[in-house]
Amino acid sequence: MMYRENYGSILRLWVACWLLFAPAAAPAAPAEENPRVLVLYSNHRLLPANIEFEAGLRETLDNSTEVNAEFLDYPRFDSQSYLDAMTTFLAEKYALRPPTLLVAGGKGALDFLLSHRAELFPQVPVIHAAVPRSFLQSRPPLPADIVGVPIEFDFPGTIALALRLHPRARRLVVVTGTSVQDRAWEAELRGDLSRLPDRVSAEFLAGLPTDEVLQRLSELGSDTLVVTPGYFEDGVGHLFSPREAVGLMATASAAPVYGPFDTFIGTGIVGGSMPNFGAMGRQAGRLVNDQLAGDTSATPRLPELMPRAINLDWRQIRRWDIDPRAIPDDAIVQFKPPTLLQEHATAAVVAIIVLLLQAGLIARLLFERRHRRRMELAVQKQRFELAHASRLAVAGELTGAIAHEINQPLGAILSNADAAELLLASGTDRRDELRAIVADIRKDNVRASEVIRRLRALLAKQPADWHPFDLNEAVRELEPVLGAEARRRGVALDLRLAATATILGDRIQIQQVLINLVLNAMDAAKGLPEARRVVTVSVERDADRLLLVVRDRGPGIAPEHLPRLFESFFSTKPRGMGLGLSITRTLVEAHGGRVWAESGAGSGSDAGAVFRVEWPAADEVATAEPA
Repeated sequence: MMYRENYGSILRLWVACWLLFAPAAAPAAPAEENPRVLVLYSNHRLLPANIEFEAGLRETLDNSTEVNAEFLDYPRFDSQSYLDAMTTFLAEKYALRPPTLLVAGGKGALDFLLSHRAELFPQVPVIHAAVPRSFLQSRPPLPADIVGVPIEFDFPGTIALALRLHPRARRLVVVTGTSVQDRAWEAELRGDLSRLPDRVSAEFLAGLPTDEVLQRLSELGSDTLVVTPGYFEDGVGHLFSPREAVGLMATASAAPVYGPFDTFIGTGIVGGSMPNFGAMGRQAGRLVNDQLAGDTSATPRLPELMPRAINLDWRQIRRWDIDPRAIPDDAIVQFKPPTLLQEHATAAVVAIIVLLLQAGLIARLLFERRHRRRMELAVQKQRFELAHASRLAVAGELTGAIAHEINQPLGAILSNADAAELLLASGTDRRDELRAIVADIRKDNVRASEVIRRLRALLAKQPADWHPFDLNEAVRELEPVLGAEARRRGVALDLRLAATATILGDRIQIQQVLINLVLNAMDAAKGLPEARRVVTVSVERDADRLLLVVRDRGPGIAPEHLPRLFESFFSTKPRGMGLGLSITRTLVEAHGGRVWAESGAGSGSDAGAVFRVEWPAADEVATAEPA
């Protein structure tokens, strides 16, 4: 009974363990393996063409594709025993992980796979790349599962390019080596050189030691060109990569060197017509992707030949003084420093836009300034015409006073002349009295002439003449005319001048301001008792300001008239035109000043009007004429 209970417990424990661990103990399904591509190169792994090809291939392949590479290392090792050993090596290495797809890089690799694919990787498709078309044409048609795009090294195009860039060249030197590949290139070049133009002679440096080649190249003349595919082996068995050999030749050569491989660019050659090894790798990668995806429909659409392009080294263009105009338009010029616009295109575009905006703004401001200046000149001209008209009106009003002022010296001259005649007729020697009479005549003449001169200056139509002058002197010059007019009207004129009062401006225009204000004050005094017929003109200095104050004792100014007193065509006089005070304000403001009127607050002798004009003193203002 106890045995049965123990057995039941053990059974239940076993079932629980099976349920718990049974899923983990079940065998896992085999994971899907990534495709494997084996790339077999003809040459060793550090050949620049192989490096560029593999970079293009890996750039194009899917990330899930596993890439393995093997190198036959022609022409260093090309014996049958080496090939047998290589076959055994590849068979054993990839026995457990055979490749899904094969890529043959170069004609040597394709030739090897065509000979050993059956024993190495039977039925595995092959993509060939960097295989010359001449090699493919020399063999029977390839099986359907071997596809690729052939290449053709453009020796004729490279030679034609060299002759185009050097139209004065008369000699062409071709350098080749001694390996099987070197001799194949030499044979191809000899066929191409048979079609050279008559102006050029060809010479081969084939199978020479490298030292001798470099010595011969260093002695070349300026009319010589060098064309070479490089070489793998020189005349004494030294091995090179073609790029290494070309680099030595370009350094030693006294003539420009050209070559047909794009891996030569940067070694010192000028350039050539070249297929691109990176592009070959990308083309092979696209074919690999199509094959792995099961899409073989693209095969019929393969190009017949890998495209070629002219590649040039700008540094060598400058070194050999080649005319840039001879460079073909479709050439790829490398190592050419970018222009400022190319290097900083965005900044240059922004700068150009900013400059255009600034130029537009400056042009707009200049136009506005010119327009404003033209308007200011028009206003200034109009103001000048109006001021001149005002002076003419004032002159008409002062005609009586002016005539009186002139008649006085003329009458005195006449009286002195009569007295002189009498003295001469008396026959006595009274020379001292005659001298005094002549002096009086001269003085009166000068007085009359001065009145006429000032009157002409006042009435003359002349442009404004800006200069510093003494305001006291300007007031004093008008005293004879204004005094005569005051006497004619029975008004007392009281002048109170300051010690110094220099002002910058046009003397005539300032005097016109004074005349307008004094005549206006005399009009206000008309009809008043004699004691109140007084006009006071004072010049005052207040810190950096000059004040011209004209005060009368008339009835004053009505408060409602004060705001409009200086408006054009506003007048409180029955026959007034309303222009005098308007012109006065215009002239005062043109000199950087201001004018205002005050009405006396008192009555009787305290009543009257006061006109105050304020200007900056000359030592506080600029000496330039206002615009």
